[in-house]
Amino acid sequence: MTVSAHVLDGVQGGPLTGVAVRLDRLDPDSAWEPVVEGATDGGGRFGWFEAGGLIAGTYRWVFATGDFYARRHVACFHPEIPVVLAVEDPAQNYHVPLLLSPFSYTTYRGY
Repeated sequence: MTVSAHVLDGVQGGPLTGVAVRLDRLDPDSAWEPVVEGATDGGGRFGWFEAGGLIAGTYRWVFATGDFYARRHVACFHPEIPVVLAVEDPAQNYHVPLLLSPFSYTTYRGY
């Protein structure tokens, strides 16, 4: 099953390419452990597939929005956006769209 993210531009419309993202998993000692990192593709997407299936638990997407906007010489209010999610049923896909602008964001569980 997969955990994926999709970053969309809330000002211009369309996907945002090149936003650095990292997926962390909360370990039993309550420490965040990196799982995978990369950047959104030309469609604004980034995903992770666990060959043996996801493990139930708490995960966190971290979007490096400050770096993204700094490269474009645009001020932003949220330099980093963490989105924490609970994976309760590892047989499902977990998709997190992030609608982003320099001074606001919203997210939800997509499919």
